[in-house]
Amino acid sequence: MLNIFDATVTPLKRVLNSLSAILKKGEEYANIKNIEHGVLLNFRLFPDMFPLIRQVQIATDMSKGGVARLAGVEIPKYEDTETTFEELQARIAKTLAFLETVSAAQFESAETKDITINVRKVDMHFKGQDYLLYWVLPNVYFHVTTAYNILRHNGVELGKPDFLGTQN
Repeated sequence: MLNIFDATVTPLKRVLNSLSAILKKGEEYANIKNIEHGVLLNFRLFPDMFPLIRQVQIATDMSKGGVARLAGVEIPKYEDTETTFEELQARIAKTLAFLETVSAAQFESAETKDITINVRKVDMHFKGQDYLLYWVLPNVYFHVTTAYNILRHNGVELGKPDFLGTQN
């Protein structure tokens, strides 16, 4: 039987590990092609979209925020000052380390927990399960997919297996 801990922590760890691998391929590609890292890191698919750096920041923010709210713990604060592949990798690693600190017991009754978040000065109210299924996971996947697409658009050889990652 699937529980909310398994539906939250396991897929977030998997997609963040995939994001890390995707970024590694992006950095290697830039090195091989003699592309300044900042060109890829600051690339956006369209002028009104966030660049690669921000996509990674949002994916990690959504992951740590979602887990923390559902587990009833304090959300780790990050400064959003990353400017290099190395710093983005460290941010992902820090987020994965945080996910390792929560236990299934902390998610007891998380499905029905009342969660309120403020988005653009508007309060959004969820029950825990809806928060996970309709806010956290879609947002994380959107931003990881966009990071993937930015790198793929710039010539990094990525495929579906890079996005899906491995089963750990």
